[in-house]
Amino acid sequence: MIFGAFPCAEAEGVRLAHTLKLPQLKLRKGHVLSAIDVAALEAAGITSVSGARLAPGEIGEDDAARAIAALLATTGIVARPPYTGRCNLYAQTPAVLCIDAERIDRLNRITEAITLATAPQHACVRKNQRIATVKIIPFAVAPQRIDAWRKLIGTEPPLRLAPLRACRAALIMSVSSATTDRMLDIAVDITRDRLETLGGKLALELRCNHDSVAVSQALRQALAAGCDLLLVLGATVSKDRGDVVPTAISISGGVIEHFGMPVEPGNMLLTARIGGVPVLNLPGCARSRSQNGFDLVLQRLLAGLPLAPHDIMGLGVGGLMHRVSEDEAIAAEEPAAIAPTPRSPRIAALVLAAGRSTRMGEHNKLLCNVSGVPLALRVTNAACASHVCQVMVVTGHESERVEAALAGRPVSFTHNPDYAQGLSTSLRRGLRALPADIDAVIVLLADMPGISAGDIDRLLDYFDLAHPCILVPEHEGRRGNPVVWPRRYFGEMADLSGDTGARGLLEQYANDVRSVAIASPAIFADIDTPEALAAYTDQKQK
Repeated sequence: MIFGAFPCAEAEGVRLAHTLKLPQLKLRKGHVLSAIDVAALEAAGITSVSGARLAPGEIGEDDAARAIAALLATTGIVARPPYTGRCNLYAQTPAVLCIDAERIDRLNRITEAITLATAPQHACVRKNQRIATVKIIPFAVAPQRIDAWRKLIGTEPPLRLAPLRACRAALIMSVSSATTDRMLDIAVDITRDRLETLGGKLALELRCNHDSVAVSQALRQALAAGCDLLLVLGATVSKDRGDVVPTAISISGGVIEHFGMPVEPGNMLLTARIGGVPVLNLPGCARSRSQNGFDLVLQRLLAGLPLAPHDIMGLGVGGLMHRVSEDEAIAAEEPAAIAPTPRSPRIAALVLAAGRSTRMGEHNKLLCNVSGVPLALRVTNAACASHVCQVMVVTGHESERVEAALAGRPVSFTHNPDYAQGLSTSLRRGLRALPADIDAVIVLLADMPGISAGDIDRLLDYFDLAHPCILVPEHEGRRGNPVVWPRRYFGEMADLSGDTGARGLLEQYANDVRSVAIASPAIFADIDTPEALAAYTDQKQK
């Protein structure tokens, strides 16, 4: 292959290195110039083009990508048409992706001209999800390079899918005096969704006392019902092989296979078997929709993959789990149909500006200036400048003066006549005033002058519509405000009373809370007294 600049008079048959835009013609990268194209270039005053001319026998980038992808396609894995030297492979069915990583490394080391990128080992993939990409780096490759790939791949491609099998699962939940029906109902809903996402079914739900005899009886009931996967969620997390749930498994004739896993969250998971039926003693994070170690184990079980202690102990690399946005974005020039882009979450800002500010003396603290801007306006402006879809301000004490201070801002107001009864009444009033299509709310206290639009947006960026969790800002190991609350908590937030806000819910749903690092200590600074206002103003002036 000859690459370089070619005079237009000699450019027929050259593949363009870069896209050319002419007044009435667009020639894309990789396009092979015809005599008509060359005439158009010359008419546009272009004297030379950058590109490549293939040598006899060389294979063009698209044909080479197609040939390599065909070697990798196997049961359940198909390749789509190539474009710009790239050919993507897709899963035809929900499955767990199994990769011969050592062989893929060897393939990628054959030549720099051919590359193969894959989804992670043991990724749980959906139907029509992209799982690998072949990319040809130059415009063409020699056929012997493709032959080297063909020889190493042989008859067994290094990618395969382990299809998810249907299962009939039982969820056994032990209860204590601190357990509420709502906690149990939420756990059932989350477990059912997890199983159904993987093609399984929650066939039986059993609730019993948190003692070994009661749990053992429930295990026997589930086995008698024909369940082929037993999930046990204890009132407390098992701390030892001799704890309540492991003991119940043992007296039911089961064998404890492994306790603990190098995955966070999820490290307290225990695996066992009663006869041929797998039993999982779940960690507390199984109550959360956020991905955790339970997901990794469940996916492997339903795919029929090995789950011996050795396999669990090998999950440490990548075991520190966090929200991952799957790479489903395909280049615009790909001829295959592109799945619709998931909608963005609708998150509203709720600014609580109803308090009496009794510790400020005769002044309404929300109308006090910091660097010439009233407190309430500083926070409201930060919300307006962020990516929230709506800003709702809850007023109460001196509502007319507060609204006047915010005049002209693109916000909605709702008045709380019960503001003297505490913060919870403003929270309740604000939530009820929000539209029904809001996915989450970020609750802002109007007396926190340092909160910026960037702080708000950083929290919003971590909100996952598919797996919504409570987002709390954290600075140097301490948590602060504001907090993002998914819609599913609105009902309980509206039932709060007193002046402590939703702090109790953060403790109750600790497994659903995710901390988001914020660079500024502004998440702690609120203004309650004249002294605090003076100190903050002095600090700002310095």
